[in-house]
This record gives sequence, structure tokens and C-alpha cells, in this order.
Amino acid sequence: MSLTDVAGKVERGVRLTAPEGLLLLGEADLSLLRTLASLVRFRKHSDPEVTYVIGRNLSYTNVCWVQCAFCAFYRLPGEEGAWTLTREEILAKVQDLVTLGGTEILFQGGLNPALKIGWYEETFRAIKGAFPVHLHALSPAELLYLAKISGLTLPATLERLKRAGLDSIPGGGAEILVDAVRQQISPLKDTTEEWLECMRTAHHLGIPSTATMMYGSVETPEQRIEHLCQIRELQDETRGFTAFVAWNYQPDHTVLGGTRTDGMDHLRTVAVARLMLDNVPNLQASWVTQGPEIARTSLFYGVNDFGSTVLEEKVVSAAGATWLLSLDEILASIRSAGFTPRRRNTRYERLD
Repeated sequence: MSLTDVAGKVERGVRLTAPEGLLLLGEADLSLLRTLASLVRFRKHSDPEVTYVIGRNLSYTNVCWVQCAFCAFYRLPGEEGAWTLTREEILAKVQDLVTLGGTEILFQGGLNPALKIGWYEETFRAIKGAFPVHLHALSPAELLYLAKISGLTLPATLERLKRAGLDSIPGGGAEILVDAVRQQISPLKDTTEEWLECMRTAHHLGIPSTATMMYGSVETPEQRIEHLCQIRELQDETRGFTAFVAWNYQPDHTVLGGTRTDGMDHLRTVAVARLMLDNVPNLQASWVTQGPEIARTSLFYGVNDFGSTVLEEKVVSAAGATWLLSLDEILASIRSAGFTPRRRNTRYERLD
């Protein structure tokens, strides 16, 4: 197996194996990865457009008992600095988004034992009853815990939340879908199979989701590729993933510590993700952790979507990520790379 052989498979549209993906990740130079990832990107999205959504992150609580070693956001129940937003505060944040013409609320928080399913149902109904927004809400870790503390099955939990207004699920909590890694960085969180089963169940119930990868903590290159293969295999089964986003571990103020990977590693990682995930339609930029320059450059390494305007971010910023871009800066970044910005909704439908 050579890089020339692997490149030929990409050019012919043949699915890559895990060893071939590992070869690209470890040995291909950036120019080859750029060429191959751009080929696949334009094969899937022929227009020179980059999409974005006007949305905001809404972190509703930082209370969480799981104590992930990579997280600087959480506070234990009863700990100083712990908080949960009131219904009025939540609705005010949604109002801010709607005033700006936004359509997407990314609703995530910690695993708070005080919040049972009724709280989420009432909150979702209040949001959807007052505002025409898409609720992209609750990671698999939150959903699995919510089902457990509410005494419900996962399907029943998802069905009730869907009736209350849940539209889609973010891919948070995936980290690296390899249990050896998860035992090191988040031993109290769900397993790989539990994360996948949650997404499988949601997809079969007609609830789409995104998929993510937090790389650069303790995993090996082989484990990054295994993560991508797990996503690809489930997508073959359900076709429920709308997009994939990779972001690098942020070490500041965390128990895990360590160093932050660089932009070149990010470009290499997203390009290989584009080549491996032949069945996932969209790849998002990660400007919150990478900044505008690398995010703009990633548009030449397989990325076709700039993600959300975010407006407010509390989770990765607690661990040292400092980038927040205005809508004008997002549009300027897309245009400066030679692409046309196109606004979308969470379902990746173009909006005028």
C-alpha cells in the first residue's frame, strides 16, 4: 500500500480502509491532503459556497457530577460557582437570538441530578411556544443520564422530548469513541457503545444529529481513525448524521492538563475526516478553538460549512479557547477564501 494507491482510490470514489486512513494521517503531506479532500468536498458540494447558521450556544447549567478530566466548565452539585439558568433567563437568551434573525439554539449543559425530564419538557415547550427556533439540544451523555434519573427507557425519553420540541441532537460527548481513551479522560461517562446506541435510537425515531471528535488529548493516531470508522459504520446503518466537526482538546485549567495541538494537525485531521467519512454530507469548521485563520484555511481541506455564529460560548472557553467571531467576521472569512457565504438552517436547507 502506497500513498499513490490510496490517492487513486479517492480519485475513483472507492471507500478507504482504516489502515489507508492511518497512512494518510501519518505520512501524507498537507498538499496531497488538500488536493484529495478538496476533490471529495467539491464532489459532494459542487458550488463554491460555504454555509453557516445564525445560532447561539445556550449553556443552561454547569452543574455536573461526571468530573471529566478534560473539562474546566463543570461544578459539582452544591459547589461554589455552580449555577442553573431560570426559565426567564433561558427565554431572554433565545429572544436575543431571534432579534438577530437567528434560527438555531444549541442547548447543552452538565449532568445535573436536580433536573428531571419534566424540567426539560416544560423548558422546550416554553421555547418553542414563544419562538420559531430549531432546538439542537442535549448530547448523548445528557440524554442517557436523563433517562436513568427519570426512570425511563431511552426511546421513551427521546419520544417525550421530541413531542416537547426537540428537533435534533448535537454530537457532543463523543470525544474519542474508543473505550480505552474514554476510561482515561472521562471514566464516569457513557461508553462508546452507549453513545452510538443513543444516536442510533434517535436516528430511528427521526431525530437527526451531528457527530464530533475531540482529538489531541491522550489518543493515538490509530484511535482517531477508529473513531472515524465508528461514525461511518453507524451512518451506513441510519443515515442520521447531518455533519461532522472535529475540534482540538483545550488543556487550560483542566485536571488532565497537557499541551494544545497546532493548526497543522487540525488541517491534517479534518482532511482525513473528509476522506474517511464518505457518507457524511457536511464538514464544519472549528473556529471557536482554531481561530479564523485556520478555520478559513480548512475550507481548502474538505470543510464546506462554517458552523454557527455561537454568540456565547462557556464550555471550551473555560479551558482556554478564546475565539468568538461576529457574523460580519464569519462572512468576511468565507469571502476572503474565495467562497460565497450561504445562510442555512440546522437541517442544511439554504435560506434566502
